[in-house]
Amino acid sequence: MYSDQHVTMLISETQLKTRVQEMAQEMTRDFQGKELTVVAVLKGALVFCSDLIRSMDLPLEMEVLGVSSYPTGAETTGEARLTFDLTKPLAGKHLLLVEDIVDTGLTVDFLKKTFEARQPASIRVCALLHKPSRTRVQVPIDYMGFSVEDHFLVGYGLDYEERYRNLPFIGVLNLG
Repeated sequence: MYSDQHVTMLISETQLKTRVQEMAQEMTRDFQGKELTVVAVLKGALVFCSDLIRSMDLPLEMEVLGVSSYPTGAETTGEARLTFDLTKPLAGKHLLLVEDIVDTGLTVDFLKKTFEARQPASIRVCALLHKPSRTRVQVPIDYMGFSVEDHFLVGYGLDYEERYRNLPFIGVLNLG
């Protein structure tokens, strides 16, 4: 068991596994017979997306995309920018955007607008976590794992200054 005096467990490894499998089953139903491209937003969504696609019973393609609105520290700049773009065209494909957390909604809004210009057949958003109290831009979340309070979260891909991503659970980081 991981022990760190600065991290308090919020969502256990078991809870994560169960919810990811439930979400994957729902997506398997919804995307049956469709040409699906799953896009994981680096780096935070990579762990979640890996577990998610292994639980989906579908043929699919996977892409990764880098975007940043947190250049350093714990506060967003309020402005998203691409740091690594997709390698394949999206035209005519059904797109599943996989995010670790929807906080303000600014990044997902930016990505949806960016992808719409590439003419996919559809765009759906999947987020492991959502912080409704921080919302600045309303964005649809088609598949959501957990709604959480406004804490700084780490683990299961989420980080603080590139640390804590490897935790098997999601925890609250005490920055004090």
